[in-house]
Amino acid sequence: MAIWWRGLRSAAEVANLPAFSIGRSIRCLHQYETIQAIPREATGRRVAARDRTIGRIPAVVFTQSLLETDASKRDVSRKQLLTADRKQIKSIVDSVGLPFFCSTTFKLQIRAGQGSSSLVESGRVLPLKIHRDEESGKILNLVFVWANDGELLKVDVPLVFKGLDHCPGLKKGGNLRSMRSTLKLVGPAEHMPSKIEVDVSKLDIEDKVLMQEVEFHSSLKLLSKNETLPVCKIVATSPVKEPEAVQA
Repeated sequence: MAIWWRGLRSAAEVANLPAFSIGRSIRCLHQYETIQAIPREATGRRVAARDRTIGRIPAVVFTQSLLETDASKRDVSRKQLLTADRKQIKSIVDSVGLPFFCSTTFKLQIRAGQGSSSLVESGRVLPLKIHRDEESGKILNLVFVWANDGELLKVDVPLVFKGLDHCPGLKKGGNLRSMRSTLKLVGPAEHMPSKIEVDVSKLDIEDKVLMQEVEFHSSLKLLSKNETLPVCKIVATSPVKEPEAVQA
C-alpha cells in the first residue's frame, strides 16, 4: 500500500508540533535546500523500481498551470522527468518536517548525470505531492512545480498556533479547538510562506480567530467561499458530572 501526501492530514499535526521542532527545521534547512537531480529518459513501474534499488527517487517537475482545467490558462510546460537522491530527500523531509514539506520551496539543480558537474537547468521548486509507502514510510515518488519569482502558485499553507502560554482562555482551563489545519492561498512564489502563524495569546473562553483575520502578505489571496469561518476557538472544558446518589 502507498499513500500520497499533500501537506497536512489533520489539524493536530500542526497544533501538537513542539515549537523547538519548528525552529530546528528552519535552522537545518540551509544544509539541504539545494535538491540535486538528474534527468530520466524512461518511465514505467520496472524503471521506477530499478531507480529505487540504486537509491534514486523518481520525480517530475512542471509548471503548476499545467493542472488548469481551462486549456487557455496553461503556460508552456517545462515538464521534466527526474530522479533525486533518496538520502538527500529524506534528510530534507526530516529537517523541514513532513507537514511543512509541501509548502516550502527549495532550490533545484538538474545535472546532466550522476556525478556530473554539467548543469542542465536550475530554479526554485515547490513539492506538490510526496508518494510514500504506507507501511515502511519510504518515499516512492515526488511531484514538484516550478516556483521561481513571478510564478503563480496555489498552496495549502499549514497553520501554526502561537502564544499558547499567554492565552487567557487556556489559563482558565479552556482548550484550543482547531477547525482548520491549512489555508489555501494563491499568489507569487516569492511571497508564499511555508507556514502561517496564528496568534492566540489574547483569546479568552469562546473567542475565535476567523479566516479573514489571519495575516499574510498583501500579494496573496485567500481561496475560500466564506472567509468568516473560524480557524480556531477557545472552548470551555466540559464539567465532570457527579454520579447521582443511589437511595437505599
